[in-house]
Amino acid sequence: MADWHAPQGPFDIPDVPDFVPRRLKPWLFIVFVLIIQFSGGLYLAAVSDMVGTTALMQEDILMAGYASLIGLAINFAVMFRIKFRFSNRTQLLVSAMVLIAANFICAHTTSVPVLVATCFVAGWFRMQATLACNSTIQLWLTPVRDMAVFFCYVYLVVDSVIQLSGIATIYTAFFSQWEYMHWIMIGLLVLLMLMVMIFVRPVRGPMFIPLLGIDWIGAILWAGFMLCFTFICVYGNYFDWWDAVEIRGAALLGVACVAINLWRATFLHHPYISIRAMKNRNVIRATGIYLVFFTLMATEHVFEHTYAANILGFDETNLIDLNWYVFAGIVAGCALTYFTFALRKWRYKTMTAIAFALAIVYLAYFYFLIDYGVEKEMLFVPLFFRGAASVIISIVFLTSIVQSGLPFQVFPQALTINGFTGAVMGATLGPAVIGELLRHIMARNFANFSAAFTHVDIAAAGGAGFGELYGMVQMQALVVSMKEIYGWLLLAALLSLLVILVSYSPIRPAAIFPKWKTIRRTLRRVVRQEKLAESMH
Repeated sequence: MADWHAPQGPFDIPDVPDFVPRRLKPWLFIVFVLIIQFSGGLYLAAVSDMVGTTALMQEDILMAGYASLIGLAINFAVMFRIKFRFSNRTQLLVSAMVLIAANFICAHTTSVPVLVATCFVAGWFRMQATLACNSTIQLWLTPVRDMAVFFCYVYLVVDSVIQLSGIATIYTAFFSQWEYMHWIMIGLLVLLMLMVMIFVRPVRGPMFIPLLGIDWIGAILWAGFMLCFTFICVYGNYFDWWDAVEIRGAALLGVACVAINLWRATFLHHPYISIRAMKNRNVIRATGIYLVFFTLMATEHVFEHTYAANILGFDETNLIDLNWYVFAGIVAGCALTYFTFALRKWRYKTMTAIAFALAIVYLAYFYFLIDYGVEKEMLFVPLFFRGAASVIISIVFLTSIVQSGLPFQVFPQALTINGFTGAVMGATLGPAVIGELLRHIMARNFANFSAAFTHVDIAAAGGAGFGELYGMVQMQALVVSMKEIYGWLLLAALLSLLVILVSYSPIRPAAIFPKWKTIRRTLRRVVRQEKLAESMH
């Protein structure tokens, strides 16, 4: 699906007028993409403040946040079709207007369905605007369209902004109110719109490609499945899993959505996600690695906040300062991947082994470190390694999707699968499993520790002393349970690394993106085939 390209002349962006210096044009689009990435519909770092000032539960806010990721993932399958239908100016202006509306709604609504729907739409348009910016400067970043190089930039921006957005949100809430973060982003999006209207011309590609032949019903069904999956993982513990009609109903609806889509994929000319994309070896391998790796790292969502807040006694600002450690790991991980994987073409196996080795350091550090008297600076090493490991895995296996040998009309469908398994399943399934495991292990440990106290001890404690004794036992049970789970995950990570080391994989990254004119011709051919099929019917 790709070919090598000869070096081109000086890079230029025809969308930007010549009164803007050529050297500054790419940086203009980097400013755009940073504003867009910061402007999610919801800011999960403010979840505690939102729960305290609205009628929403933590699960409601998490569900809305993950809905944004689902909207982002669903967009992958059609993002190139939309890119070649509308100019960059139109995509950026419309996306900015939608994100402004999403920020306004999320700052005021307390309706969970409205919040989830708003975040889903915001995720869709955030992805489209990000593609409009990144595709424009792709040849500036890598003139030969080497996607290993390009994805190092993409994840440096995306993952870094996640950490920096959390920091900005907490400090905004600390000095004022959490709603002010939404107003700040609305202001930045208005500024973006003004800059686009001044500096970006409505330049359309040489070939007009209408939005025909897109399986919108399939898109709705896949989005329904992803939302059902996320609902089960997020609300499972709250509703007591399969004892609740809500969880059983979500499971049945999700299975129905998948079954209908698989059936439709057997006879549709262009299903939203084809059987060929789902059966691709690289897609299956990436899905398996994501499930294992992000389950091992799920303690990030389940333990770290609880440990730092309840055991170490950190306040919100000290908690969010830990994001700087993760941010440093992300920068280091992107730099390592760029110089080794992208430039020196280290093997996929080598990079996967490095990522799992870093995950092992993260788990081992917490297993041996976790205690009551840990200083904030001591958490730098595990959080640094966690950030580096996650970004390496993401870059490496997204690159493998490009190198999967899929034709370009199927390739975006594989990106949708990758986006769902890497971002949505990685953020929801692992924490659901580890959270449930913690609940059972902690109940067992609490019962064991409680049994050690005699009736004399309890009678001597009496009144307020008994409450203090109960809290101490509960805290000790939590620490021991965390340590136990870290130990099991450490063993699983060591076993996974062993499997990777004994496997044989000589493949090195050679993921070259096709020329844009080649992509236009491919999409134009798809539309022509769809028109022919409709005329025959």
